[in-house]
Amino acid sequence: MRIWHLDKTTKKNVLNDLLKRSPNHYGEYEERVATILEKVKTEKDSALFAYTKSFDGADISAANIRVTEDEIKEAYEQVDESLLEIIRKALHNIRTYHEKQKVNSWFDSRPDGTILGQKVTALQRVGVYVPGGKAAYPSSVLMNIAPAKAAGVEEIFMVTPPGADGKVTPTTLVAAKEAGADVIYKVGGAQAVAALAYGTESIPKVDKIVGPGNIYVALAKKAVYGHVSIDAIAGPSEILVIADETASPRYVAADLLSQAEHDELASAILVTTSEDLAQKVSEEVAAFTQQLSRGEIIQKSLENYGYILVADTLEDVIDIANEIASEHLEIQTKNPYDVMTKIRNAGAIFIGEYSSEPLGDYFAGPNHVLPTNGTAKFFSPLSVDDFIKKSSIIAYSREALEEIHEDIEAFAEAEHLTAHANSIMVRFENRKEQNE
Repeated sequence: MRIWHLDKTTKKNVLNDLLKRSPNHYGEYEERVATILEKVKTEKDSALFAYTKSFDGADISAANIRVTEDEIKEAYEQVDESLLEIIRKALHNIRTYHEKQKVNSWFDSRPDGTILGQKVTALQRVGVYVPGGKAAYPSSVLMNIAPAKAAGVEEIFMVTPPGADGKVTPTTLVAAKEAGADVIYKVGGAQAVAALAYGTESIPKVDKIVGPGNIYVALAKKAVYGHVSIDAIAGPSEILVIADETASPRYVAADLLSQAEHDELASAILVTTSEDLAQKVSEEVAAFTQQLSRGEIIQKSLENYGYILVADTLEDVIDIANEIASEHLEIQTKNPYDVMTKIRNAGAIFIGEYSSEPLGDYFAGPNHVLPTNGTAKFFSPLSVDDFIKKSSIIAYSREALEEIHEDIEAFAEAEHLTAHANSIMVRFENRKEQNE
């Protein structure tokens, strides 16, 4: 891995390079995505099935687009019992974590007859996108469905691309059944996003679409936002490790590569105050890359977006970490909890040498759907909050309104909104006439 001394120039170069990975920079795909969306919006099922045949090679129709109970049963028979047990253990941890995020409605009643509050309501219908094809990620199924179930979503519709044989990966089906998907549809890509956003004869329109996908899926979600809600625009995976001289070079290198293997756009960055650690990590990375199955992808990822940055002080390390706002942030320092308190921007924070990033991906319980490309500065991990909405509650008695009605009327008049003022005034016009 390249080793740079952290200064103003290298900081600027790294930040500029990372921004190139954002889905907002893939404008050449937007026209193709827009065409797919419009075609599905107007032609519905016929376009949906045609695109599935074209992109996935599968003959899907209204008769077989929904995964059947028999297909789910067959999937269970194909998944190893030991893996099924691991999926169930992980799901238990994920459910337990997200159950703690639940919030309740509240109401504040006062003696004057005023009632103010907030009504919390789960979304009625949510669409979960799950990648398919060569990659099968049952962990992503669990992470997207579990918080929706914890929130109390009534209907969870999952979409995932089928193979050319018209079947869905068995582990994906099993994870969906275990997590609680209500219906699973055999369709993927931008066309699946369009179906969820606009509705077709076979797939009802949903209220929100969540889940990761390729660039076509990301741009499709961005385009349909407003017709439906979305979780976020997912970008390539990334990890940033903060480490000092106390860290294990072997652990740090292994953790960096855990994200670099995702794809050639993935980013893996070490920021350290130790030049000795930087050199040793670089050596360990080179050795690991020769051994790992996705070595070619790892190598290209590191060439494009892999860095080891050596800073003068820990304060400089923390400063660049907050600027990058990484999806995954590991802290392997002498006092990791002290460093953690100074981190403002990160999707998930892993503290200590035994809290490696894959722990969060699969098993610990916190969600692995995280903000990328610096959006951790203003976005949060997927959570129960993404599957609820809040309504304000306002109830005033006549007596309570009477005490303040003139203030409201005066405020409205100041904004030249006489109908607003009149809406309050008419409730007390008889009293005003009596006083006159």
